[in-house]
This record gives sequence, C-alpha cells and structure tokens, in this order.
Amino acid sequence: MGGRGGRIALRLATAGVLVFLYVPIVVIGLYAFNGDRGQSWPIQNWTLKWFGAALENAKLHDAVILSVQAALGATIIALVLGTLAALAVHRFRFFGRETVSFILLLPIALPGIVTGMALNATFNTVGIPFTIFTIVVGHATFCVVTVYNNAIARMRRSSRSIEEASMDLGADTIQTFRRVTLPVLRTALVAGGLLAFALSFDEVIVTTFTAGTEQTLPIWILSNLRLPNQRPIVNVVALVLILLSLIPVYLAQRMTRDTTTAAR
Repeated sequence: MGGRGGRIALRLATAGVLVFLYVPIVVIGLYAFNGDRGQSWPIQNWTLKWFGAALENAKLHDAVILSVQAALGATIIALVLGTLAALAVHRFRFFGRETVSFILLLPIALPGIVTGMALNATFNTVGIPFTIFTIVVGHATFCVVTVYNNAIARMRRSSRSIEEASMDLGADTIQTFRRVTLPVLRTALVAGGLLAFALSFDEVIVTTFTAGTEQTLPIWILSNLRLPNQRPIVNVVALVLILLSLIPVYLAQRMTRDTTTAAR
C-alpha cells in the first residue's frame, strides 16, 4: 500500500511541476486568439485576425531576419571554436588544462547582464560600432559553451583507439579528423549547433547591450509589449516562437538520446 501511495504522490508531484511550468505558456498561447486588445479572462471573442496583422508587420519581418542572421553567425562561430576547444582540452595534456576547461564553461554561468555590460564596455573602448557583428560576437560567447559541452562529452565516451588505428594505417591528421573524428562528433555537433541557434535566437539581455539601434525579434517583443495596441500581435509572435523553439530542442534531445543508446 505504501508503494502504491508513493507512486501516486510521485505522479501528483510530476503533474504539479508540469502545471507550474506550462500553464503560463498555455495562457499566452490562448491570448493570441483573443479578439480584444486587452487581456481579460475569460476570453469572449476568438479570432485569427492578429495572425494576419503579424504577417503584414514590416518591422517584425526585419526583426525576424536579423535574429536568424545573428543566430546563424553565432552558431557557426560556436561550432568552430567549441569544437577546437574540446579537441585541445581532451586530446592534449598541458599545464592549466582544468583551469582552461573551467574558463570555457564560465560564460554560461555568468549573469547575462554582466556579460552584456562587459561586451558593451569593450566595444565602446575599442571603437567598434554596434551592428549585427557585435550581436553575433555577444551571442557566440555563450553559444561556444553549448557546443564545447556536447563535443567534449562525446569524445569522453568514444575510444581513442580508432583514431590511433587510422594513423597506423597511414592516414594523416587531417584525414583522420575528416574520416574518423568528425563522424564520431557529427550528431553531438549538430545537437550543440541546434541548441546554440535556439539560445541565440531567443536571447534578449546580452542583445540589449550589443545591438545598438538594431532590433532583433526578442528586442522587438520587449519594445512592443509596452504598447497596448501591439500586445495582441506580440502574443501571436510569442505563440509562434514557442512552437518553433520545440523543433531544435526536440531534435537535439533526440540525437543525444539515440547516440547514447547506440553507444551502450
């Protein structure tokens, strides 16, 4: 009886956590179909007109394009630097290796406002104007960590003997990396890249300090949320973002799970 009661309690606790996490998301999704500009409950008038208004908003289009460009740029930088850093830390033994590993992980733990202030001060000191370039650099600082974590975790689970066998059979370093190391890392890098893209696309705090007059989608949402006439469109954008965010997160989780199962 105690075992059954424990299972029931665990299920109730799980349901409570899910309700706590997802009820606000459901509420904002329902308000996207609210025919009134104000957010009143229960919803009296249901409509799809705000979806059409969002599609016709030119500034929203520009913000989406800028966010995609910035996320792609940050993801590419993160894939290159994160992979190289993981290879260096895992493959070589050198003084301060653990310190370097800690420093690489530190940006993801720092408050976003601190990172943003530091980048803003640096760009102002060096004299770099605030453009999409500064946004990409700002986002890459924490996206690198995502790729690095995925890559080094995969290398720790893989055997070094296959690379040594490749070298023994006459392959040089580049050939071994291209034909042996990269296939082993491929799904981990894809998963890390998807998560990095999702993090960059939704980032708002660091972007506030590095965007200048540029307006990414999260900045557009934050600016228009204060305007009562624009709030219904913001609700639509939030709903679409929620649905789109599921794709990279699901794919990354699926790749990681499938690869772990295969390794076992």
